[in-house]
Amino acid sequence: MPPPADILKVAIEWPGAFPKLMEIDQKKPLSAIIKEVCDGWQLPNHETYALQNADSTNFYITEKNRNNIKNGSILRLTTSPAQMAQQLYERVQSSSLDVKLDGLKELANSSRDVTFAQEFINLDGITLLTQMVESGTDFGEMLSFTLTAFVELMDHGIVSWDTFSVAFIKKIASFVCKSSMDSAVLQRSLAILESMVLNSQDLYQKVAQEITIGQLMPHLQGTDQDIQTYTIAVINALFLKAPEEKRQFDESNVNILDCPLTEMSHILAQKQLRSIILQNVIRSNKPINEEMAHQLYMLQVLTFNLLEDRMMTKMDPQDQAQRDIIFELRRIAFDVECDSNNSGSIDKRKSMYTRDYKKLGFINHVNPAVDFTQIPPGMLALDNMLYFARHHQDSYIRIVLENSSREDKHECPFGRSSIELTKMLCEILKVGELPSENCHDFHPMFFTHDRSFVEFFCICIQLLNKTWKEMRATSEDFNKVMQVVREQITRALTAKPNSLDQFKSRLQNLSYTEILKIRQSERMNQEDFQSRPILELREKIQPEIMELIKQQRLNRLCEGTCFRKISSRRRQDKFWYCRLSPNHKVLHYGDLEESPQGEVPHDSLQDKLPVADIKAVVTGKDCPHMKEKGALKQNKEVLELAFSILYESDEYLNFIAPDKHEYCVWTDGLNALLGKEMTSEFTRSDLDTLLNMEMKLRLLDLENIQIPEAPPPIPKEPSNYDFVYDCN
Repeated sequence: MPPPADILKVAIEWPGAFPKLMEIDQKKPLSAIIKEVCDGWQLPNHETYALQNADSTNFYITEKNRNNIKNGSILRLTTSPAQMAQQLYERVQSSSLDVKLDGLKELANSSRDVTFAQEFINLDGITLLTQMVESGTDFGEMLSFTLTAFVELMDHGIVSWDTFSVAFIKKIASFVCKSSMDSAVLQRSLAILESMVLNSQDLYQKVAQEITIGQLMPHLQGTDQDIQTYTIAVINALFLKAPEEKRQFDESNVNILDCPLTEMSHILAQKQLRSIILQNVIRSNKPINEEMAHQLYMLQVLTFNLLEDRMMTKMDPQDQAQRDIIFELRRIAFDVECDSNNSGSIDKRKSMYTRDYKKLGFINHVNPAVDFTQIPPGMLALDNMLYFARHHQDSYIRIVLENSSREDKHECPFGRSSIELTKMLCEILKVGELPSENCHDFHPMFFTHDRSFVEFFCICIQLLNKTWKEMRATSEDFNKVMQVVREQITRALTAKPNSLDQFKSRLQNLSYTEILKIRQSERMNQEDFQSRPILELREKIQPEIMELIKQQRLNRLCEGTCFRKISSRRRQDKFWYCRLSPNHKVLHYGDLEESPQGEVPHDSLQDKLPVADIKAVVTGKDCPHMKEKGALKQNKEVLELAFSILYESDEYLNFIAPDKHEYCVWTDGLNALLGKEMTSEFTRSDLDTLLNMEMKLRLLDLENIQIPEAPPPIPKEPSNYDFVYDCN
């Protein structure tokens, strides 16, 4: 007869004693179990002791988390969290430097545990640490551990960030502003400033008064990528929280407080800052790690989002200043004709204007200002057109005159094309959307120019004109041309060109003829399998392929995945790992110190969840952690990567997948474990790919074409290169 589910067999350690193997009853109060353990070792005052996980986390066992104890767990009897907090509170104030340093080291490590953190905070430990920092008596390693403990304690979200004094903020800012500072202290200080800005609008104002872009720049010029990452994270945080009413830019005093969003673009696009990031981060010899890629992606998104205001601003047809921009476009394109426009009747001049606006490709020839009342792209389209006309004048004049000399139906309307292209580019780059918490999809080429978006537009408007000519398009083909141009741009962007010139070269290779070949190839692959016998065969072998996909998903779950934890800071620097046991009966999971290089062994993951206990798998907004975190609910992409395992009555295991592929693998695999249908988009894609491959193999077999078991050998390199081809 199996033992009751509430009786667990565990090992319990105590320093200096032989470990005990004992059974614990989960129905008993935890205090009673601790008393029983203490009595076995004849330890008095059992209330001053507690149980801990004997793993790398050393987290305390409490009534709240005791259900995580599994059969075979190794526990440790140790000082209670209240007692430990009191001891460390006294040790970090010791007059002995060695005792104080050891106390701070232990405090920094213990503060990761929320149970200990709560007890230390109850002793007003946060105030003690802030006073130690403000006093300025600690340096180097001691200060580093003090700040580490502070960061860990604040990460639990127990204490509000609004409670800190200006003196503390000034002190932390001074560590960042110093030219030579211990790297660990600098890293923690940057992390604290980032958290302050993200978690409190009031603190944003205070931090922004203390830090300037000029003081942050030297940290980007170093070789420590972690410091560079934290520095860009602080810039992003200040950028994200900058209030709209404070948008004045003064180049003589570049203080971040005076440079929020619209004017922050001048700072972030400054040649100095941009070139520092480009040369010292993007083009450095070190490969860009995932967190740095995320921060660069954030910076890219926030910079592009500065365009949203212009994108959503309608043109006022009665505004003379705005109308003058259109006059400028006309003047640059038809300079010779404009000189003679000062004479003649009003009607004649109106007629000439109408004729020229038609040549410029506006929909409304009489009052082209009306064309810019559509939002998006609003005034952003006019800004792009004016930049192109002024900075790429030869190309602008060539496009306008070239099209004005064609037949009406064959001309590529520059005005209409520019408006639609601007709208398309905003959609491709997701201008105005919130950055994703898990994305690291940045484009190096956008860091190579001070006006990267508008230069991007200038390349694409010339591509559009070229594609129009290659397609021999007429006005009725406008939407078809725009579809081809979108495909050309998106395909070129997938190659992640390092510069705008590389992007331009990539587009040269994606001519309309090449796009037709790609489409034709894709279409042929689809058409081959549309006949009735083929469709019947596909339907017959589909269950076999689905079983193959199911096994692959379960194998991936057995390999496991490293997931990130999202804390109160945007930076996600805590990890946990989850994997399925080889017999598909248990999920093993546990916290990690850092991202693993390979698979994490089962025995190093202390927590277990029997598959039989899983009640349901929920996704998106139905997940408990999405309901808890209001800020995350605003982010569509995080919502799309969230899923939770519900078990027992009110317990749950929350996940945020690193990307869409892992999300689909895990939701498919968990549904397969529960005997449910796998419905993700990746399953449909894999099913289609494998079915097509299987069909091709079977059709080759029908033609009696032998497919070798092994790939053919790679041809050997010729020993003699002294030869020529005789054309005769």
